[in-house]
Amino acid sequence: MRTETVTDGLRLPRFNFGRGRADKNKNPSTTDGHSSPGDEKPQIVTLTFEQRLEAQQLFEAGQLLIEREDRLFWEINEAEKLTHHEEEVNKLAADHHALQGLVQKTLSLSLGEVSSETLTSAVKAVNQEEDQDQQWTQRDRTPPQWRPSEWKKLHDSTLRCLVEERLDNPATPPADKGNMSDIEADVCSMGRQLKEDLLSVVDEVKSCYPPEWNISNFYAGLYHEAFSARLRKIADFGLDDKDCTVLLHWVNEFYPEILQKQELASEIDIEALGKLLPEDLLKNLEEQYLSKQQDDLKTFIERILEGEEQKWNNEEEPTRRDGCFVSTVAYDIIQLINSTVKTAAKIVGDLHKAQSITCPLKDLMQRYKIFQKDVMKQDKPHSRPIIKAHLGSMEQFRDVLDKNKELFTEDVRKSLLHVLTDMKQTAHAYLLKHVHDVLRPQYRMLGTNDWLHKDVFEKLLESIEKEIQELRGSCESCHQKLIGQLHQEVAKEYVKRLLKGRVKLKDKERQLKAYGIVKDNAENLHHFFDKMGSEEDWCKEILTKIAEVLKLQDLPAIQMQVVSLGTAYPDLSEKHVSALLKLKTNLSRADRKIVKETLLDTLRETGCAGISRPFFYGVQVK
Repeated sequence: MRTETVTDGLRLPRFNFGRGRADKNKNPSTTDGHSSPGDEKPQIVTLTFEQRLEAQQLFEAGQLLIEREDRLFWEINEAEKLTHHEEEVNKLAADHHALQGLVQKTLSLSLGEVSSETLTSAVKAVNQEEDQDQQWTQRDRTPPQWRPSEWKKLHDSTLRCLVEERLDNPATPPADKGNMSDIEADVCSMGRQLKEDLLSVVDEVKSCYPPEWNISNFYAGLYHEAFSARLRKIADFGLDDKDCTVLLHWVNEFYPEILQKQELASEIDIEALGKLLPEDLLKNLEEQYLSKQQDDLKTFIERILEGEEQKWNNEEEPTRRDGCFVSTVAYDIIQLINSTVKTAAKIVGDLHKAQSITCPLKDLMQRYKIFQKDVMKQDKPHSRPIIKAHLGSMEQFRDVLDKNKELFTEDVRKSLLHVLTDMKQTAHAYLLKHVHDVLRPQYRMLGTNDWLHKDVFEKLLESIEKEIQELRGSCESCHQKLIGQLHQEVAKEYVKRLLKGRVKLKDKERQLKAYGIVKDNAENLHHFFDKMGSEEDWCKEILTKIAEVLKLQDLPAIQMQVVSLGTAYPDLSEKHVSALLKLKTNLSRADRKIVKETLLDTLRETGCAGISRPFFYGVQVK
């Protein structure tokens, strides 16, 4: 006869053989002495507590114990329990202890060494015990000695021990340490184990728990505490620079990246976990790391500058590329700064802290400036090529300071920009000095009677065109700025010579002639330098406005034109206005005073203090 064991909806097959042929009259359903299978009903067999334990049905086993507990400690009165059921109570206590041990063992194997069905049953058993603890708080009877059992605390402490054991003995230590130190290998092994286990929790363990347990976040907290405790011990030990960097990498980069993985980020309250190391330890590690990076950066930049100084001492001419002299100083230093600061920002987790690495740049840029000054001072045959090459480096430095401000503290950035501006101006002055020296005799002819009657300015432009060829050799953008600087300086020299007053414009006719010459000169100067690549178009406007003053005869019109000039260029002083008006010798002293007062009143009213393009401050007048 076939029978079945039934438990919780699961039918377990079991076979039983008959003991002989039966009477056909008694049982018409038999055939050849055997019962007809269709006429037999399955027998219900309930599994014992021990059988459930063996089948790892921990929740169901716990149910049996609670039923026995309720009967012994709730349904039976106190006196009867003590008198007649002592042995049964002792057996129940032993069974409860056995179940607790098996549940604890199951929990300790949570991460991949136990089936999800068994772990789910263990978790349900824990919940069931917590509910039973709560039930006893509402009863007026004496609870069993194991109440409250506090299996939730047991659960938590078991998982804590599990996590600590797995970090202490990672399953996958690195096969080949390579250049890793012992500390680096240990930290990497722990970090790898942490990552694998948290992913396992989310993928597998989480489904064994009720949602309200928030088990993924609980595990993350345990791993955070355990990993943090081990890193604190390592940090307290005192680290060399390499291991210091390893710890900071894990604290500020690798560990946050693990938690921010898509699978984990939605399951874990990352902000609540906080940093792996306390602020005091982290500060010490960061200071050690940043100090080392600062020293390394300074050393590497010093080597770059020493290399340039050595080339200079060896009288090596800079490399040419596309006909231009080039230097790799800025490129090499910028790449170094960019890499060092961005890497440090990741490692310390703070860009502002990483910026402090660039503090030595202030002194190093001063050294670069001194090198340039020495090159110009000695004025050797290869001095000009070197200065032209380094104009490109200065421009590259300025570009990175303007476009990558995040790499520097504001104090360092402003200091470097100031030095670079000074270096560029000094370099321009050095390269243009020879040109002005050659042109000086022709400058002296400007603003004289010869200038009024001869082609003085045309000859000046011809000389500039010859000399300008010697300025070539820097990169295109730097050459363009150099030509623009020459354009400004020629315009200033022109105005300075005119305001010396060596030509007297006694009447309207001479004033109109001077107007025409200045206007033509302005056009020709603009056309010439525009062709050479200058973008200083505004120089033409100044000369044109001055020409207009020379042409006008009515005092109100002169006042308006001078105000227009002074408003556009507020560095126009009273001395400049006086010198310009004195060229018109038919203008009285009183009229000149009126014009100057009008200009001063206008500037006071409009508050034109910001000079976007200073011009007249460089035009000296007596």
